[in-house]
This record gives sequence, structure tokens and C-alpha cells, in this order.
Amino acid sequence: MTTRLTRALVLAALAIAAIVLAGPVQAVAPVTIKLATFAPANSAWHKALLDMGDAWTKTTQGRVTLRVYPGGTLGTEASTVKMMSPAVGELQAALLLPPGLARINDAVDVFGMPFFLQSDEEMRAVFAAMRPLMTQRIEAAGFKVLNWGNAGWVQLFSKKEIRTLADLKAVKLYTTEGDDKSVQWYKNNGFQPIPLSFNDMVGGLKRGMIDAAPSPAYGASMLQIFRDAPYLLDVKLAPLLGATVLTNEAWNKIDAGDRPKVMAAAATLETRFMNDAPTLDATAVSTMAARGLKVTKLTPAATAEFRKTAEALVASMRGTTVPADVFDAAMNARNTFRKSKGGK
Repeated sequence: MTTRLTRALVLAALAIAAIVLAGPVQAVAPVTIKLATFAPANSAWHKALLDMGDAWTKTTQGRVTLRVYPGGTLGTEASTVKMMSPAVGELQAALLLPPGLARINDAVDVFGMPFFLQSDEEMRAVFAAMRPLMTQRIEAAGFKVLNWGNAGWVQLFSKKEIRTLADLKAVKLYTTEGDDKSVQWYKNNGFQPIPLSFNDMVGGLKRGMIDAAPSPAYGASMLQIFRDAPYLLDVKLAPLLGATVLTNEAWNKIDAGDRPKVMAAAATLETRFMNDAPTLDATAVSTMAARGLKVTKLTPAATAEFRKTAEALVASMRGTTVPADVFDAAMNARNTFRKSKGGK
């Protein structure tokens, strides 16, 4: 046997021995995603998140699991965003509403503008146009946007009947604590904003700290807001859009082969959020009305006057509460949609 052949056999034997000693290829480490949300426990939104988590566990064979903390139990959305920062790292994900998303990038404030949009169809058209920009800005800040969602139209629940903007300016209005730009905007336009944490909203109504609170009907039903604020103004203020975001650090820990499965389940959740909101709200209004809620419906003329006055308020948000370029893009998308429907 030649020296060269002998050396080759020895090297082959050593390689086989190394593989045997090393044992089987190490499996991908499992990833547990801790997610915080203000969605009330056992609400449709909470259950949808749990279903997404079940899908992750099943499709990844347990390599990706989800643990949900509902009802704002981990604090405000501002604190939630801090908990996802690399310096803290206590959370990996959150289902955030505009106040929380604005902590990442204020482009999302465009959908918090009251009276800017009027219908589901208009909202969907403007959202489709604005989605790439908002997603890009959030992801540029170190997050992966898993999905967007719609929690329904924000409407006004109050202790006494409100029919005009003048009526609205006369009451103490709940606003989100920490959203200083919005609070200042309300003050500049003659409103009486009272900033409170989300978890203090219901108590604030009970104790008289606030007289009115904006909320989707389904959320108001879950939180029993109508018990202390039995009047509902039947005017759409703004859609309550949110997004489920995941830290890049957590996203990078998920095996490349599992990422499409994670995103597929997230897309299913988005479809569910977007499609279910109108039915949830309509059912909630009927349920609350049967329990004493008084719904104020404006005449077409009163509604037109209400929106005409509100349009001036919307314009004042450009460059103050909403970045000018984002405001202009949204306004262009809205105008394009209305022209397609024969409007101005």
C-alpha cells in the first residue's frame, strides 16, 4: 500500500471519527415570543392572537411559540416599546395601537386624525396606499412588521349627549397619556384633553375625571365603558389601526425555513382583524343599546356641517401631529379615492 493511499485512509478514518464523536447535527433552538397587547383578555382580538400562536407551534413543530400578555398587564404602550428595546429585551413583540407605534415612528399618526376618513371602503383605499411607507419606517427602526389590523371605528362615548363639535369642546375628553403632540393639538383647537393611561380610562369615567372617551364599539362593550358613558355619537371619528411588531433580534433567531410559516399565520390574523371589525362593532352597539346605551344619530345636514368644521381641524395637523410628507401622501390618496367615486 502506498504512503499516499495510507495517508488518505487515515484522514478518512479521522473524519468519520470526528462525525461520530460530534453526534447528530444540533437542532434549531426553539424561540419563545413574548407579546404584549392592550386587547382585553378573552376578547376577539386576544383569541385571534392565541390562534396565531397555535398556528406557529403547529406549523414549526414547536420551534416557534407565542406567549400573550393581554389587557395592558405589562404597562402602557410606551413602556411596552421600551421593554422591546435591545437594552431591556424583556419582550419580543407587541400588538400596538397608534400611540405605541408612534413611539417607533410617528408616520402612523396619520390614521389617528379625527374625521379624516368616512367609510370602510375609503379607509381600505387610503391604508393600501400608505401601508408600504408606514411599514418601511417602522422596520427601519429595528422591527419586523408581522401584520396590520383594524380594531374598528373609534366613536365617542360620553356622560351627556353630544351633537356638535361645540358640545365636544365643552367636555373633559380622554386622551392618551404621553402623546404630548396630540394633547397640545387638542388644546390649541379649544378642546379639554385629559391625558390618562389606557388602564385608567374606565376609572376616570367613574370618578368624573373625564366626561367622554373615544373607543370602538366592541372595545367599549368589552370594557363596559357605556355603563358610565351611556351616550354614543354615531359619527366615525377614525379607524383604530394597529400592527403586530417583532424585534429584529427575535426575528433573526427564527429559522429561515420557519419565517414564511410565521408570516403566513400573521397574514391570516390580519385578514381576520380587517374583516371582523364591522360585525363586532355592529353587534356591540346592538347589545349595549339593549342595556341602556343611547345612540345619537345626526341628520345629513348636521353631519355635513360637523365634517365641514372638522376638515379645518384636520388641516391643522399637517406638520404638527403628523409629518407633513405623510399627511400630504394620505391626503392625495384620499382625494384620489373620492374622485374615483365621483366626489371632489
